[in-house]
Amino acid sequence: MKFTPLHDRVLVRRLEGEEKTKGGLIIPDSAKEKPAEGEVIAAGEGARKDSGELIPMAVKAGDRVLFGKWSGTEVKVDGEDLLIMKEGDILGLIG
Repeated sequence: MKFTPLHDRVLVRRLEGEEKTKGGLIIPDSAKEKPAEGEVIAAGEGARKDSGELIPMAVKAGDRVLFGKWSGTEVKVDGEDLLIMKEGDILGLIG
């Protein structure tokens, strides 16, 4: 299934967090925090001003992004757990 977000929404795949601490201890799944880093899978065309003018998106598919801990809505697309969020929920680009 192909999914394209509308307007200023972005589809993001969460990137997995570290399995070990810097000291080498293995972190069990129950103690891991949800990572706030992800990869943009798809992005809408952008938001519109009241005048109808299109405001282009600052992110595109393939970008690595950092987002807020509670950002987005979890969705399942083709059996994969993804997040859909507004572009404004993205804090910045990585790399």
